[in-house]
Amino acid sequence: MRLPDMPLHDPFVVADKRTGTYFLYTSNDPSVSGVDGTGTMVYRSHDLRDWTRPVVVFRAGDQPGIWATDGGWAPEVHERDGRYYLFTTLHDQHKPLPVPPPGPWGTPFGTATHMRGTITAVADSPLGPFTVVDPSRPTPPENLMTLDGTLYVDPSGQPWMVYAHEWLQTIDGTMEAIRLSADLSGTVGAPVLLFKASDAPWLSEQIPGGVPHQLPPYVTDGPQLYPTPDGSLLMLWSTYEKNVVGQDGTLGGGYVQTYAVSTSGDIKGPWRQQRPLVRNDSGHGMLFHTFEGRLMMILHRPFENARGKLYEMRLLGHELRVLRQCTDLDGGG
Repeated sequence: MRLPDMPLHDPFVVADKRTGTYFLYTSNDPSVSGVDGTGTMVYRSHDLRDWTRPVVVFRAGDQPGIWATDGGWAPEVHERDGRYYLFTTLHDQHKPLPVPPPGPWGTPFGTATHMRGTITAVADSPLGPFTVVDPSRPTPPENLMTLDGTLYVDPSGQPWMVYAHEWLQTIDGTMEAIRLSADLSGTVGAPVLLFKASDAPWLSEQIPGGVPHQLPPYVTDGPQLYPTPDGSLLMLWSTYEKNVVGQDGTLGGGYVQTYAVSTSGDIKGPWRQQRPLVRNDSGHGMLFHTFEGRLMMILHRPFENARGKLYEMRLLGHELRVLRQCTDLDGGG
């Protein structure tokens, strides 16, 4: 298979040097995996050009007593102490959370929220099968509506889960972090606020004053942490560049791939927002290195019927730049 032919939302690549294999994880799509159900599937390649048909490595419905079986969004896999840990977001619309308070525009926010959060599952192989660590609840606090949890291990060896706190619950979406136990089986302490979506000044400039919104205009989505050689910490994340609600009540504007920088290298920041890296309905990207040492970013475009797009990147200190889109691999578009 080639990337233009591969359904691919929220892509995540693991470059396994031992086998010379790129593992590309995404939500299960029965039309290509041949397996029904919410879960995670993985494509494999040795050159980022030709990929195997996907195999399913996790199915929520196979986990006894699991708290939710819908979603399966934003899967990612990390190796730690010889085992492989899968993070993926599940939700259950039949488990409501308290309705948020009135919004800042003087009208009741009124959006019903429900349980949504990232679960942690573990396996002995990048091909699974993955077994959920705690089937009774998501890893972040279950009273929060969250998604897209990612793993970051700080310089002291402390693991963290960084996640997007849903704009449906917060109005102004946030990025937050919570410490994890050494074996990633649970959390330690309370969440830490990293930044708000509206902290991106280019996003705020797009919001016309005095507009009565029925939906929140600030979205956080798809975090990934990346330490730089100069000691800074980058966070890739996505949002909508012109978040304006139209007369039909829909959230408009373009989905974009952007990033933020903590020049202190501390996960707690302070975080400084950068301008978007890629526009054109693109986002939920992550960085990885090829076996030849090139820094790459993969993201999906468009948001609906998504396909993977590859970019060769360059770091100048802690400034991230796009060198080129790898149209020879991803088909362009």
